[in-house]
Amino acid sequence: MTFSIVGRCTETGQLGIAISSSSIAVGARCPWLRAGVGAVASQNITLPALGPQILDELAAGLVAPKAMDRALARNGYSQYRQVAVVDAHGNTALFSGSHALGNHHALAGEQCVAAGNLLADVGVIAAMVAAFECSEGCLAARLMKALQAGQAAGGEAGTVHSAALSVVGDLTWPIVDLRVDWAEKNPIGELEKLWLAYQPQLQDYLTRALDPTLAPRYGVPGDE
Repeated sequence: MTFSIVGRCTETGQLGIAISSSSIAVGARCPWLRAGVGAVASQNITLPALGPQILDELAAGLVAPKAMDRALARNGYSQYRQVAVVDAHGNTALFSGSHALGNHHALAGEQCVAAGNLLADVGVIAAMVAAFECSEGCLAARLMKALQAGQAAGGEAGTVHSAALSVVGDLTWPIVDLRVDWAEKNPIGELEKLWLAYQPQLQDYLTRALDPTLAPRYGVPGDE
């Protein structure tokens, strides 16, 4: 029901996730990120609790595979779960349970992990990893390219309806958190439109938060 890419930028240390699913509002349940700690995609028969629990274990000093294994063991039913992890140092962990749906696959690359289930073809995941590794630009743009590459390689076996893009940097809140909770068709295309609209405003929103005296004008009535 889902395919995702979790990645890290070696230049900035940013961590991010791009994800799409046939289910509604995938961005509300599956991507979990914490600045300076890691990023986790918890999917398939999704247990949202796995994301925060794995991030807690990473924050406590566990390496990515042990953090993931401990959270999976704590909750049981691991045979139904699929998890992808990248920590703040670029270390990775991945897991696909024996009851993962349909064609499923997970693959670690350089500073990234891609994972998916109910795939049109298992080659979707390798295409996502290759796209991430070969792309340039900021992390959010690279994640979008990887998600689009997965879609171009076949994506999910059925129609996807939601998509999300999240990135954390040095701040305690996400610097990118964009979602298409439902689209009858092409939510990844709709997510790309959101990203292209948001990208030129990203730094302005950070400036407004950190030093309002330097903020550009807001473009609303009364903003003199």
